[in-house]
Amino acid sequence: MKKIYLIALASLMIISSGCVSEQKLTAKEITQIAKEAYIYGFPMVLNYKTMYDYAVDKKSPEYKGDFNKLACVARVFTPEDKTIITPNSDTPYCMTWVDLRAEPIVFTIPEIEKERFYEVQIIDLYTHNPAYISTVATGNVPGKYLLAGPDWKGDVPKGITKVIPFETPFLFSIHRTQLFNPGDIDNVEKIQSAYRVEPLSTFLGTKAPSVAAAIDFPKWEEGAQFNAQSFSYLDFMLTLIKTHQEEQVLMKRFSKIGLGDEGKFDIKKFSPEIQKAIEEGAKEGFTEIEDFLKNNSTDPLAAAKIFGTRAFLKRSAKENYNLDDFFIMRATAAHGGLYGNSADEAMYPAYYVDAQGTPLDASQNKYALTFKKGEFPPVTAFWSLTMYDGKTQLLIDNPLNRYLLNSPMMDGFVMNADGSLTLYVQKESPGKELEPNWLPAPDGPFYAVMRLYGPKPEALEGKWVNPQLIKE
Repeated sequence: MKKIYLIALASLMIISSGCVSEQKLTAKEITQIAKEAYIYGFPMVLNYKTMYDYAVDKKSPEYKGDFNKLACVARVFTPEDKTIITPNSDTPYCMTWVDLRAEPIVFTIPEIEKERFYEVQIIDLYTHNPAYISTVATGNVPGKYLLAGPDWKGDVPKGITKVIPFETPFLFSIHRTQLFNPGDIDNVEKIQSAYRVEPLSTFLGTKAPSVAAAIDFPKWEEGAQFNAQSFSYLDFMLTLIKTHQEEQVLMKRFSKIGLGDEGKFDIKKFSPEIQKAIEEGAKEGFTEIEDFLKNNSTDPLAAAKIFGTRAFLKRSAKENYNLDDFFIMRATAAHGGLYGNSADEAMYPAYYVDAQGTPLDASQNKYALTFKKGEFPPVTAFWSLTMYDGKTQLLIDNPLNRYLLNSPMMDGFVMNADGSLTLYVQKESPGKELEPNWLPAPDGPFYAVMRLYGPKPEALEGKWVNPQLIKE
């Protein structure tokens, strides 16, 4: 049983599983550990929310299907899709939560015409992007990819294009398929129906191995990600992974407040003083995430620095932020846009403030964004600008059912006399003539995200910079 006793007025001693720690902790030290754990675990907790809604809770309106079952929807996301914050509304999705504990899973990709962008993003429990199968990474050619968990040591079967190993036994995959226009939806649906996700034994036509042990998934409580309740979910997620060697010391530090220890984390087991210290740590952790997001909101390459593999994030932390670890970056990435792509696949210049650095609010202002002639986003696939509610971080209901403007709409835009293009970002129509260039905003705070799919070197290197939002 986990117990913590108050020592005098200022110091605390933790007792775990009947073993007394020699470490005495003040309330301030407990708050600091809780803050570090909150930042470390924030993306994992958001990841669990998606897992629970999509693959565990069959009563959830967002439920997609069991583990290892690919669920495709031949439509783009709308305001009715509420589980993933800052969602893409460019590409119809196929999704699946993958369980690699019993055996590997095989992903089959059909041949896709060269002009169509597609992408299979594979995300681990930490929210790293360990691997891609995509137009950029592997090309528009058919293939069969074996996804292997950390404990798999089998031989590579005949017919497998590539084996992709992962450090966590559960993965989340997102299949994105470019939709050229509304009339293209049948073609997208045909491609989606050719994607395959199947256990290795099914692929080989052999007997399936024993089923992995059942898991008691904790019920998700919305809002838990923003307070100390998140520690219960982090504690659970830690039972699903084998902590990376470099983070073993950190886990010992977290265990001082009962995380990753035997039994389930329960803040109510602690004294009121300790509960308060842990809650304060969660509060400070969330504030630090928001501060990091705000402080880097004007960096057009910010998203290119905070999404990627474990190795990339480690390198980026040192090179771009002079940090010894990447946990605040990873947490900020999850908060700003869960499941963002690695930079080679897509870039996300974001708009949180206007050209003067003032937070965006369409109840008070109208905004415009202008691309100079010949200075559109440099991409090998396509680009878009998507609107999000500043409070919910979701897409916005509007009379046009328009959630974004993108390059496939170029023929319909109203160009300026000098060849430039102005997009109007506001709550009311700029007038019937300019309505094709209108991105409807809410009557209140908002933010917008530009997406560059298949960014060219000039975008990746910062030689091309996205235009600012100007208050009119």
